[in-house]
Amino acid sequence: MTERPWLTRNLKVVSAVSFMQDAASELLYPLMPILLTTVLGAPAAVVGVVEGIAEGVAAITKVLAGRFSDRFRKKPLVALGYGLAAVGKVLVAAAGVWQVVLAGRAVDRLGKGIRGAPRDALLVQDIPVPARGRAFGFHRAADTAGAVVGPLIALAGYELLHHHLRPLLWVAVVPAALSVLLVFLLREERTAPARSDQAARPAPAAAPLGAAYWRVVAVLGLFSLVNFPDALLLLRLHEIGFGVVAVILAYVGYNLVYTALSFPAGVVADRLTPRSVVAIGLLVFAVAYVGLGLTEDHLAAWLLIGGYGAYTGLTDGVGKAWVSGLLPAGSQGTGQGIFQGVLGGGVLVAGLWAGLAWQVGGQGSGHVPLIVSGAVAGAIGLVLLVAPRRVAPVGVPA
Repeated sequence: MTERPWLTRNLKVVSAVSFMQDAASELLYPLMPILLTTVLGAPAAVVGVVEGIAEGVAAITKVLAGRFSDRFRKKPLVALGYGLAAVGKVLVAAAGVWQVVLAGRAVDRLGKGIRGAPRDALLVQDIPVPARGRAFGFHRAADTAGAVVGPLIALAGYELLHHHLRPLLWVAVVPAALSVLLVFLLREERTAPARSDQAARPAPAAAPLGAAYWRVVAVLGLFSLVNFPDALLLLRLHEIGFGVVAVILAYVGYNLVYTALSFPAGVVADRLTPRSVVAIGLLVFAVAYVGLGLTEDHLAAWLLIGGYGAYTGLTDGVGKAWVSGLLPAGSQGTGQGIFQGVLGGGVLVAGLWAGLAWQVGGQGSGHVPLIVSGAVAGAIGLVLLVAPRRVAPVGVPA
């Protein structure tokens, strides 16, 4: 058997934890637009506001958690993050009004913000830079496999429970709690204790993150301003006539494509450049968004949702690997936290403006924000493909 030194214990454990947590999260996610608008009677704008604010909470927390994780132990932060995510799911399950759903989503995303950067720092522990694309790709594939299982459980439960949504919300709490228990299998390298003559000295300043890092963060942060929450895409499917079962199955299809492409995308990024893979992903995003904005044909919508899954598979893990290759070992948490925080802040802005645009236009008006976002993403993808390689990272193969 070919040796795979990048497939470390921590990578396996983190992947299992993410699988369980994503199964819980994605059991809920395709039901969220229907829960908010149909069961709780909230307007369409609330879908964008709830998801945008939830991602904004995660964004702010990621920056702070990343810095803490470089100064203190990472494992307790990861456990706290997954624990809060489980609490957030309890709040959503118990919600009788949309404001409680907002609170639950905020607590859930607060947990995501706390765990993300320290988890990714533990994930790359002992993995060389040239193999990080496939390591992050493996993790994203396992994570997204949970996003396939979760909606399938939701679909089976929806039918077995005679189309009642509320009991399904409680089912999601079980895998979320199990993910917290798995965190305790992680291993963290302990730093040597300071000598008594050094104890009073201030800690050395963190290594600078570098201009190449900041250029990548700026470009992908700009894109995040038009990358609104997936819940609005599911709302668009509902607008053009997809029922609850069809929405869930479409989301499963999205995650199947995402899962299938995550690891191969990481391998290609290791052999070529992360920039090229991300650029292609943004062009696929553009086609998917513009297409969903224009079509009302169900077959076309199925194909376009699959295309959107291809975009995520090409960019999610590869983007993290791109950034990881630019960061010194002692700043992995800080750098990942800032990067993921910037992207989350962009999603907050995107969720707010897209949700409001949806509401202003009335029922079935998702075509305008989708076309605008797709056009902007396409322009950014083209720039990454044809502009000089100054934006490319210096720590990974060029």
